[in-house]
Amino acid sequence: MKNFERKVFPYLMLAPTLLIFGVFLFYPALNGVWISLTKWDGVNPQKFISFQNYLKLAADQKFWESFAHTILFTVWSVPLIYVSALGLAVLLTGEIKGSNFFRAVFYWPTMISSIVVGLTWRFLLGEDFGVVNYLLTLMGRSPVKWLTDAKHAMMVIILVTVWSMAGYYMVMFVSGIKGISQTYYEAARIDGGGAWQQFWYITLPLLKPTSLLVIVLSTINVIKTYPLVFALTQGGPAGATKFMVQTIQETGFEKSQMGYASAMTMVLFLVLSLFTSVQFKVNRGGEQDVE
Repeated sequence: MKNFERKVFPYLMLAPTLLIFGVFLFYPALNGVWISLTKWDGVNPQKFISFQNYLKLAADQKFWESFAHTILFTVWSVPLIYVSALGLAVLLTGEIKGSNFFRAVFYWPTMISSIVVGLTWRFLLGEDFGVVNYLLTLMGRSPVKWLTDAKHAMMVIILVTVWSMAGYYMVMFVSGIKGISQTYYEAARIDGGGAWQQFWYITLPLLKPTSLLVIVLSTINVIKTYPLVFALTQGGPAGATKFMVQTIQETGFEKSQMGYASAMTMVLFLVLSLFTSVQFKVNRGGEQDVE
């Protein structure tokens, strides 16, 4: 009986979770691989075409343009989200009056639908009807093409993404900072360490597991960003802010090329897997540097 409990019972306890993951995660993933090897419009029977979708994808200039836009968007957004969330967490775990109120204020954007966030900022930054341009004209300045100029549009999307996500990851950092023993800081103050030294040599190293989690999760969420971008620019101007997820959605549901869209999804999955693996290697799985 004891042998049964040791070897079999743990797997029985995990069975419901494994069943849910199998039905809603592993099976759809494997089915997606199969669909990527077929020609399918989502209605008629699937036709197996081997790797033709991937060969077509290799020469698809529009897809690789959206891929490049996604990488650029991610490279700028993730570090800004990380720095903003960490900075807010450090400030709001200090001796600041009303810190709980400000935590709620900075967390509030994460509770709003991405579509609503996009439409709100579109109302503020619209070229002809935007509030910001109206205020600029009152000050005697020319309106700015926030959403219709390629460089400005990418900058706006990055800043709005950081604004909408930083509060969520701030909460993770707050939790991590609260979990650090105060004895480290007391010892540092006795040795003459200032606020910057305490942050650099105590807070940051001990937040390494939290940092890894924030970087990985924020990257996945940034790469998957679609409703907010669509509400702001709809991928424009001239495709300058069209990212991989929008390209996949248009290919699969508007053009009814589900097999080809699945091949794009597999590429996106490989990119995310590669990035996550690199992060775990670089950060050694979030292992702390301080004993």
